[in-house]
This record gives sequence, structure tokens and C-alpha cells, in this order.
Amino acid sequence: MAFDIALMRVAGLGVDDTTGTTPMTEDAAEEILDAYSQAVITVAERVSPAVVNISVMRTAQVRTPQGPRSLEAPAAGSGVILAPDGYILTNSHVVHEGTRLEVTFADGRVVPATLVGDDPASDLAVVRAQVSGLPSAEFGDSARLRVGQMVIAIGNPLGYQATVTAGVVSALGRSLRSQGGRLIENVIQTDAALNPGSSGGPLVDSRGRVVGINTAIIQGAQGICFAVPVNTARWVAGLLIKDGRIQRAYLGITGEARPIHARVARELGIAVRSGIGVQQVTPGSPAEVAGVRAGDTIVAVDGLPTTTVDDVHRLMTRAPVGTTVVVSVLRYGERLELRATLTEAPA
Repeated sequence: MAFDIALMRVAGLGVDDTTGTTPMTEDAAEEILDAYSQAVITVAERVSPAVVNISVMRTAQVRTPQGPRSLEAPAAGSGVILAPDGYILTNSHVVHEGTRLEVTFADGRVVPATLVGDDPASDLAVVRAQVSGLPSAEFGDSARLRVGQMVIAIGNPLGYQATVTAGVVSALGRSLRSQGGRLIENVIQTDAALNPGSSGGPLVDSRGRVVGINTAIIQGAQGICFAVPVNTARWVAGLLIKDGRIQRAYLGITGEARPIHARVARELGIAVRSGIGVQQVTPGSPAEVAGVRAGDTIVAVDGLPTTTVDDVHRLMTRAPVGTTVVVSVLRYGERLELRATLTEAPA
């Protein structure tokens, strides 16, 4: 009932606020549904020309009775046109390690494309087709999204060109692990239906502005889909077009969460009750040069507590390559402050 009343207020139909029991007439319900349908139609007509299908060929090694052979395996995804001169934003997992790319535009043209840059850590990539005068999408501001807001997904699931689905923003601030193992922060969760092939297509608001890049679904679930926020996509795409890659700092350790005894934490002035137990230090890495050893427990980097390896990943994403950070470690009951100069993460 509360939802019906809210819809009536939006439609300007009037509600008795003293009782809240005014029934919604059939005409009123049709008017609201017509308005919703018209909004989706308008957005689809505005954005669909900027959505493309990306066909990818990858080389796969297979075993045969005659020995190993290389075969080409096809795959496909979606993309959204960034600029009229052929720059297209998509997912990294759509084009990663592709040997041949083709883009199919909304008008039916099929054009070869090249990879401009690929960032598996954010699951974003930019490709370019040598075509000009293309219809490009308008980018919005994902920081202004609200839970419950209507969103529309456009893509090419299972090869069905320009498929439109609608839903709402189910949640904000989710974290999603990329294929490379890093966390993608502030991911948008939506119930706008996505399927294989939707990846790389735009998630747009009711005004047709791109607010996310559709990236993942939960297999076997109903209506749990995710999109990388457009504010992240805008930053990544700009750097990929400029440099062809994203520079990220790294420390060079592998580890796992390790509890810290309350007495030790109290005596050494440690605010957290767990740290990162270092299992391995990469030879020649900033961590090794700084003196971090396997068996140490990292409790902070530059004064910021670290309880999981994901905390380090977050810090490395923000830290410029070449800066020096203080790594606080516990070793045999002592707290050591080690200085590490960050280098670029290896590919």
C-alpha cells in the first residue's frame, strides 16, 4: 500500500494523508505504467546506437591424438562507444588475450578493432575501431546513485543484439574480486537482468546517462548482477587511452590474516587484533629491499591498519609509484618500522 501511495503522489493523483487508504484506480495505474514504459523506451532509443557487440578470437592449446594443437576459440561481449572517433569501453575479461577483435555497430557495420589498453584489476578495457562520426554515450555520475533508483542495462546477451532490461540499484559499495585477484571497490549491484554477452555493456539511469559498466552475474542466482561504477571507468579509460596501461604500485608479499595476542597488541600500542602474516616475499620486491621477511606480521602501512591482503591492495591502488611508505611489522615480539620504496606492479 505504501508503494501504491508513493506512486500516486509521483503521478500527482492525490492521496488522503489522514488515512492513506485511497485506492488506486485502473486509469491511475495505467498512467504510471505508461510513464515507466515511456522512460525505458526513451532511454533505449537514445543509448542503443552507442552500444556495440564485440567478437573476440582467442588461441587455445588443445591435446589431440596427433599432439598439441593451437585452435582459435570465439567469444563475445558488449561495449559502449566513448567517443565519436571509435574509442569503445568494455570489460577486460571480454577482450583479454584476444588475438582478433571485431566490432558490430547498431547499424550492422562490422569493423576490425584493436586493443588500446587492458586493466584486469578493474575488469575494464578500451578498444578502438577506425571509424569516425559514431554516436557516443553520455556519462553520468555514479556517486549520485541511490539504492532503489531505476537503472537500465543494454547489451548483447547470448548474441541477441541491443537487448534492454530494466531494474533498480539493489545495493551500492559492494566489492567484487577481479580475475587477477584484486578487489574492485564500490561496485553497483542491480537486479537488471544480465546474461553471458552482456559484459561490457552500459548500465544507464532514467535520463540515459551511463552510470556503470556491466561486468558480472552470480551463477545460479536470480537478479544479482554487478557493474563497475562509471566514475572508476572514466578514470581507467582516460589512463588507458593516454598510456595504454594503469600503473599500480605493489609491495611484493603474499600472506594471510593472522591474530595478534591482546597482550602483545596492548604492549606495542597496536589498535588492531589481527595483521597480515607474511608467507612469502617476492625476490627483488620493495618488501624484500625494505627488509620484510617471511614470518613477519604486517600491522600497518603508512600508519593505516592492515588486517587483510585486500587492505594492502587498496593502499597500493592509491599510492603513486616511486613513493616511500613505512611498513610496520611484528617480529619476535618487537615492532619494526621498515621503509619501502614502491615500484610498479608487474604485469
